[in-house]
Amino acid sequence: MSQPEYGADTAAPADVHMPDAVTAGALDHAIFRVARLHRMLAGQLLRRVGPHPGQEPVTRQLWDRGPQRQTDLVRPLGSDPAAMTRTVRRLENAGFVRRFPCATDKRVTVVEPTAAGTALRAAVERVRLDLEAGATEGTPPERQADALEVLRRIEESLARATSRQT
Repeated sequence: MSQPEYGADTAAPADVHMPDAVTAGALDHAIFRVARLHRMLAGQLLRRVGPHPGQEPVTRQLWDRGPQRQTDLVRPLGSDPAAMTRTVRRLENAGFVRRFPCATDKRVTVVEPTAAGTALRAAVERVRLDLEAGATEGTPPERQADALEVLRRIEESLARATSRQT
């Protein structure tokens, strides 16, 4: 199969050589590449202020919803209990959250941001705005809205496909 031409309206920048095998899953490969680059840039930007990309969603959840049971952080963040325990432990070691037993059930661990963790909020929000600005540079607002709608639909489709697999 011949190598397709990529440009502004296709799956990859014109200077990126795509393997012929990718033409059967160009959208899948584009999502993979975008997610990888997005996480890489997020890591570079977040490294300047504190939390790692995998930890930052936990802090955002706590900022938005306040102290929570550790188990309640798992589902909305698409995690699993073991991974959440590691993430919260690392955030605790960094001084961004604290864990304590629930007052009504000592088997339950509650997580809350510390003063240092709360102080990160403005810097993390600036990082996210910078990341979005970098990702959408040169894209008109109406195209950005279209992209959000497409991504929402892709997310819904993937969530449905995931639930059918379990």
